[in-house]
Amino acid sequence: MNNDASKTPVPKVIQKTNPGDRIAKVLARAGLASRREAEKIIEAERVTVNGKTVLTPALNVTDKDRIMVDGKPLAAPEPPRIWLYYKPIGLVTSERDEKGRETVFDALPDDIPRVVSVGRLDINSEGLLLLTNDGELKRKMELPSTGWLRRYRVRINGSLSEAKLDELRAGIQIDGIHYAPVEVKFDRQQGANAWLTMGLREGKNREIRKLMEAMGVSVNRLLRISYGPFQLGTLKPGKVEEVKQRIVRDQMGLRETPKPTMTGKAGEKGKRPPPKRGTAASAKRYIDADKPNVDSTKRNSGSTSSNSAGKPPRR
Repeated sequence: MNNDASKTPVPKVIQKTNPGDRIAKVLARAGLASRREAEKIIEAERVTVNGKTVLTPALNVTDKDRIMVDGKPLAAPEPPRIWLYYKPIGLVTSERDEKGRETVFDALPDDIPRVVSVGRLDINSEGLLLLTNDGELKRKMELPSTGWLRRYRVRINGSLSEAKLDELRAGIQIDGIHYAPVEVKFDRQQGANAWLTMGLREGKNREIRKLMEAMGVSVNRLLRISYGPFQLGTLKPGKVEEVKQRIVRDQMGLRETPKPTMTGKAGEKGKRPPPKRGTAASAKRYIDADKPNVDSTKRNSGSTSSNSAGKPPRR
């Protein structure tokens, strides 16, 4: 019996990746939800592509595909936009609240399109909350690898020594969970309370409150004043302000769609090239050039020149 056939190598099956982007990414780019929330929408069988229900987020789609969510066409993606919002105390940072409490999105002005929040602030915290219409941009800004510092003004009941602050600067463990080093500065004592300025890069759930409890004090006011390069500034509670598109592009590394420019000779951008000789346009150009410049004639009428007043300019 010939065993050569058993030694013949079996060719590997190469799985071809369909062109386009993952359906969850496309939903997020359209501002429908974050990518994680978009995956939940897909798993709930609320999305169809070309008339067929999508059962997995692993599907790739292109611009040619017809995408529907809850029976409605998916809106075309807008340019990524960012808003600064001063979240007041008492609002929940979620789209829906099982306890029926008012959410951030309930309180937004009517002229704000559908947006998602970048990170969260708990119900008893206030200050800067970033909003965006782009789920992918939200994900990028939330990633720890982005390395953005989030600064807070923290009012505590009690006081903390420099030795305690050094513990926070070195990083501590609470209930077996490691908390990374934080930036912390003692600002001032105000009666029974003290003000601190803290900077975090991780942003675990209720991190500042847990860190303060571990130090033996409690937080009675927590105000976020910046998130990466974006500042709360003079924004008032409940107010919202859109970030200029130029700043969004610069900070997020986005490219602006180039506008076509007319070019003539090399190095002369924005100038229309001269018309070809023998055309009507070139004849008009010659006639116009032969006419006296009224503005320059007026400017020169009161100045000393080789032409006396009232005489036509020499040809």
